[in-house]
Amino acid sequence: MKLTSFPSLKANTKMARATTTLFAIFQLAIISILSLNNNISVSVPDYSQPIIPYSKAALNNWFIANVKPFSDRKGTLNATLQAAENRPKIIKVRKDGTGNFKTITDAVKSVPVNNKQRVIVDIGAGVYTEKITIERNKPFITFYGSAKAMPTLSYHGTAAQYGTVYSATLTVESEYFVAANLIIQNTAPRPDGKRKGAQAVALRTGGDKAALYNCRILGFQDTLCDDKGRHFFKDCYIEGTFDYIFGSGKSIYLNTELHVVEEKGLRVIAAQARNEETEDTGFVFAHCRVTGKGRGAFLGRAWMKRPRVVYAYTEMGAVVNPAGWFNNFHSEREGTATFAEYKCTGAGSKSAERVKYRKQLTDAEAKPYLSLSFIAASQWLLPSPRV
Repeated sequence: MKLTSFPSLKANTKMARATTTLFAIFQLAIISILSLNNNISVSVPDYSQPIIPYSKAALNNWFIANVKPFSDRKGTLNATLQAAENRPKIIKVRKDGTGNFKTITDAVKSVPVNNKQRVIVDIGAGVYTEKITIERNKPFITFYGSAKAMPTLSYHGTAAQYGTVYSATLTVESEYFVAANLIIQNTAPRPDGKRKGAQAVALRTGGDKAALYNCRILGFQDTLCDDKGRHFFKDCYIEGTFDYIFGSGKSIYLNTELHVVEEKGLRVIAAQARNEETEDTGFVFAHCRVTGKGRGAFLGRAWMKRPRVVYAYTEMGAVVNPAGWFNNFHSEREGTATFAEYKCTGAGSKSAERVKYRKQLTDAEAKPYLSLSFIAASQWLLPSPRV
């Protein structure tokens, strides 16, 4: 029995509940053994949390009811996060010199090492041409822009210059990062298949417990490196051509547009890098929209041996390849990849020509992926900030 999904259930509700309970007990036992043998800390999902609703009209009310502000969450959050949120500090970045800093880089440098309080970097309108890194020892940083005049973080780094994952315009290595109302882009030229190392990352999220709200992430190949850790994206727009969401993160993308840029070559949305059965990672796209021109874009490819990618309640445009998924010329990965869909709609969701190894989830199988407990959100996720 794989730990990646519930067994298919056609029995009554009592049997479903019993199966869920047995699954949880079995999972707890495995986690306990791993923790004892490897001295690692593993968070145990609580699948009793309400799942993402089928109705998109109910989505915002559901989110408000289940992700309450800090004032209502005291005593339920991670202790370090609660302490940090108790005394937030705001610093302003303005290009015209009317703020505390003129550059985002200087604002980040001002945050002390091993920071213990929420620092909100209020970024004014304009284009900030900077290559920004938030180092691992600077947690609790928020980048905040106005929804009416979203600032743009822009740079032109490429894999040839820095290496793929280090080419990002914005690199986040620290925990508890939050971003709201930003445009993050990599302006390097579109890869043409001739220049080596032309791929260019706009954003790399490499720290645990990060949340992004109403952000636009722009590029071509490898736009978003969802590198590692638990992440939450809501009301965002992400565009690219090939593998434009890739990495080993464990993330939920909610109500986010996935725009496939027109390209003559191979186009792939997600390249999730799970390689071993023990790796607790995966991408969940819920109530998203897949848009773009042309046809032939794959929802995901088997970049590594055991990728885990789930699309639920997602509206798929005609840009999606009828086959849906790509084995990356590794037929042996068809039996190890978790490529799944659940109650998706649109011209690109029709399943008649889907590859045989695509899984159409049952209600019970979909449940773990539709709960915020997939990313242990009850311990750390807060709503979009307001400044």
